[in-house]
Amino acid sequence: MSTYPRQQEQNVAITMRQQAEKSAVFLRQDRIFARVTFSFAALVLLVLFGILASLVVQAWPAIREFGVGFVFGTTWSPSTGEYGAGIAIWGTLATSFIALLIGVPISFGIAMFLTESCPVWMRRPLGTAIELLAGVPSIIYGFWGLFIFAPMIQEYLQPWMMAWLGAPFFMGPPLGLGIFTAGLVLALMIIPFIASVMRDVFETVPAVLKESAYGIGCTRWEVIRNIVLPYTRVGTIGAIMLGLGRALGETMAVTFVIGNANRFSLNLFAPGNSIASTLANEFAEAEPMMHIPALFGLGLILFIITFAVLSASGWLIKQGERKAGKGR
Repeated sequence: MSTYPRQQEQNVAITMRQQAEKSAVFLRQDRIFARVTFSFAALVLLVLFGILASLVVQAWPAIREFGVGFVFGTTWSPSTGEYGAGIAIWGTLATSFIALLIGVPISFGIAMFLTESCPVWMRRPLGTAIELLAGVPSIIYGFWGLFIFAPMIQEYLQPWMMAWLGAPFFMGPPLGLGIFTAGLVLALMIIPFIASVMRDVFETVPAVLKESAYGIGCTRWEVIRNIVLPYTRVGTIGAIMLGLGRALGETMAVTFVIGNANRFSLNLFAPGNSIASTLANEFAEAEPMMHIPALFGLGLILFIITFAVLSASGWLIKQGERKAGKGR
């Protein structure tokens, strides 16, 4: 009778020891997993700072030579050694703004139609077609814009806009190629990205919320404005920022249709340049003395613009969350 409790105690001790050993193994595995995932995240930050540092080092001769004038200067002449990034910055911001001005409302309408109004039999084919457009290479958009889209704009759209809108942004002669055309091509390129992300975000809204709003007599627009958009604010801003990032950094399509002229004009029909198109056109033939540092300076400016855009989007998201919290 006395051996049974002792045997039972030994079994309990063995079980506890085994559980402790398993817990120690699990703890080591968790620590290894945490360190591996942290190294992945640290690698991303390391690459980011490495890119920034390399851009600063390579662009430093141009920054030291031209100072702040490099950002605001409008003369870009490799033959005379004068470099100013103002024209390229203006072209990048103008084409991206045009792309967002046109692309965001259309993308919003597409996403709303797919999630709220589209017949079931049409939803999958239409969504697949939009996703396929997102996979079209940018050089295809460039060829299409140069040989098909630009002549159509030159013949039909630009004369009408010159007659009805006029100076200072829409003046002749209608060339087809220019900042406005580049912005339109960019809009067509970013619409699939923004629409696809918005559609996925809008589908996350619980059906019970929308059905409750419809049940108390809300119209479809009231449901979208008061239920869908507040619920998906973060994802919607993220979709727009994704499109803006694509527009800011797009190279080949813009190079084909922007006109590649280093001159400043408020006329959006006039040929211009962007940071990406300047890099694509000149990097292969640039001389190492000052031309290459100037091109690296353009890359650094594009990096800073992109970082500023992402920071602004993060601030907007936090402001929206704060207002939503106060509203609740």
